[in-house]
Amino acid sequence: MTSLHGSVVLVVGSTGALGSLFAKALEAEGATVVGAARDATAGSVAGDLRDELAAASIVEAASEEHGRIDGVIIAAGVVAFGPVGELSDATLAELFAVNALAPIRLIRESMPHLAASATDGREPFIVTLSGVVAETPTAGLAAYSASKAALAAFTTAVSRELRRSGIRIVDARPGHTETGLTTRPIAGTAPAFPAGLEPEAVVARVIRAIVDNEKDLPSTAF
Repeated sequence: MTSLHGSVVLVVGSTGALGSLFAKALEAEGATVVGAARDATAGSVAGDLRDELAAASIVEAASEEHGRIDGVIIAAGVVAFGPVGELSDATLAELFAVNALAPIRLIRESMPHLAASATDGREPFIVTLSGVVAETPTAGLAAYSASKAALAAFTTAVSRELRRSGIRIVDARPGHTETGLTTRPIAGTAPAFPAGLEPEAVVARVIRAIVDNEKDLPSTAF
């Protein structure tokens, strides 16, 4: 069992539907939350994940604020819909910048801080949310699926490296979740989806996985 009480957790995407719920759930467990978002509010760190320098500045600011980082939850993402022939280069670039490259950079930049947390006797962790499309790429969501699959592949491989430093990574792949993301695509229009998972239930399941020392959350776990 991993206790979240007293831990310092960086939540990236803290102003979004899932990120804000993660922040509340972590605080309820006794954790100190450092939020990060494109448009930061009071008490959070600003960082635009489309900027390749954002990950380093977010992690540095979080570490400076509390002197350490014990956990990182990456709950930010963008989506685009439509046939691949209609996807612009700008849309492709933003999908991969936010959904794949930014999480990879955040993991890289946070590793020294999380390794130090492990050395100090804590149980550091990273949570990514690649989603069900990483398991089942979907027509009309080809580029989005690919960006999330890239993140899932990275976490699978890097988990072996992180384990040597005492850092646990959990990739969560829930199905369609009612976060409102589909109403804010960077391109295209969302098709009619069936009712999705409740965000509160997804967050609760991920928090339980952190506490119970789970290492992977496939779509069947939700």
